[in-house]
Amino acid sequence: MSRGLRLGCIAWVLAGLSLTAAAKLREQEQDLPVRVSDRFGKVIEQTIRLTVFVDDSTPQPRPILVLNHGRATEAEARAALGRARFVEASRWFAARGFAVALPTRVGYGVSGGEDVEDSGDCSRKNYRPTFDAAAEQVQATLAWMQTQPDTLKDRSVVMGQSFGGATSIAVAARNPEGVVAAINFAGGGGGNPKTHAQEPCSPVLLSRVLSAYGQTARVPMLWVYTENDQFFGPRYPRQWAEGFAAAGGRVEFKQFGPHGEDGHLLFSRFPAVWQPVVADFLRRQGFTDFKD
Repeated sequence: MSRGLRLGCIAWVLAGLSLTAAAKLREQEQDLPVRVSDRFGKVIEQTIRLTVFVDDSTPQPRPILVLNHGRATEAEARAALGRARFVEASRWFAARGFAVALPTRVGYGVSGGEDVEDSGDCSRKNYRPTFDAAAEQVQATLAWMQTQPDTLKDRSVVMGQSFGGATSIAVAARNPEGVVAAINFAGGGGGNPKTHAQEPCSPVLLSRVLSAYGQTARVPMLWVYTENDQFFGPRYPRQWAEGFAAAGGRVEFKQFGPHGEDGHLLFSRFPAVWQPVVADFLRRQGFTDFKD
């Protein structure tokens, strides 16, 4: 066992022991070894921090939900991420029986490392390698979670917000073993509301990549957007979903009306809006005990 993995296991145990017996939501940490490549083909090997939430009142073994964070436009904000947690959303899913795993990917927060998700100049983005680098880390997370004695090996869901939403599409295109559904919240890349609101970089290239994923993705997907998404606007997401479906992907597209100043933040700021839609989708994928 590597030193990083050994320390992660210690952190995992200590985190569990530090909680009171009365607590329902239990938060644990794990250092997970990953191997990824950037858009130039450079290979990076390091550990990333994995956070796992479970609700001790729910029965075992639990289905797995991997929840992926987005990508801030500034390097300082990416470094300041800390540890991906999405506490309220994680609590909601954990209360409904999931073991919720949140990888803090290479180049972010406590995981640190090189920016393997830099897709290049705005006028000529190379999106595919960056989405694939994130997808590799999700698959490493899934593989580790599926070895745990309290999880179901064949009932996993992959989900993400913003860049993490695009990551969920990339993972769905790989059809990893045990994954039965995927959810994309405001997914895409190359958006910046400060410099080019509602107009992502290299939109034609981005559309081609997302459509291409539909050629191999076979798990059912739910895509959730808003009309006032300041990163991607109202028009592009619908086109992406249509292209994904035309290529063979299974997608349900839901676009809500405007929410707040930037609907891109729907996932974190308006959970009461999306929770019934997600609950309905998951029930139809066989999670029969899932409730609003």
